Amino acid sequence: MKGPVGLAVRLVLLVFATVVLQQSAVSQVSIFGVSADLTPLVVVSVGLLTGSMLGAVTGFGIGLFVDLVLVQTLGVTSLLYIVIGYWAGRLHEVRDPAHGLVPLAAGAAATAVAGIGMALIQFLLGVDAPVSLLLVQQLFITVLVNTLIALPVYAVVRRIIRPALPDDPRRRRRRAYTTGGLSPLQRPRGRTGQIPRSAAP
Repeated sequence: MKGPVGLAVRLVLLVFATVVLQQSAVSQVSIFGVSADLTPLVVVSVGLLTGSMLGAVTGFGIGLFVDLVLVQTLGVTSLLYIVIGYWAGRLHEVRDPAHGLVPLAAGAAATAVAGIGMALIQFLLGVDAPVSLLLVQQLFITVLVNTLIALPVYAVVRRIIRPALPDDPRRRRRRAYTTGGLSPLQRPRGRTGQIPRSAAP
């Protein structure tokens, strides 16, 4: 299914599957005392692939679902993930990042923002979560673990939603250049390799 409806259906299923997988499986696996967090990585991936609007909407959906599942203050996680999704989407719209390591760097930044932002919001709400060296250490390890899995998560998200995305003119131009298409700076040449008179200045 393609088009806006197909993309919306894929994003809803992705949000649901991400939160369920995170809470039922990934959170149960401990690495150096912490667990990986798929949710900010998925939000970043959607933003990088679809833009700021869908990135922010996906961030709101995942954040709200996380708050409901964990029975915590509604809107706290959504607020952070809206910012993360919008920022990743603006990166896609303004810079059009094509480098293969962009999802890795963006995933690391998003995980750090989510961790620091959650600690700050809990502090402002008066939740008993004192800042300590152990908290900083856990945040650092979580960022490191998420950085290692950022590229695979991005690849899975791209495989899920790419068939429903409209063609990007910038992506078509890059594909044409890398597969032998003519650049606008190139001029057609005749059989002898000379520039035809009609094309000459």
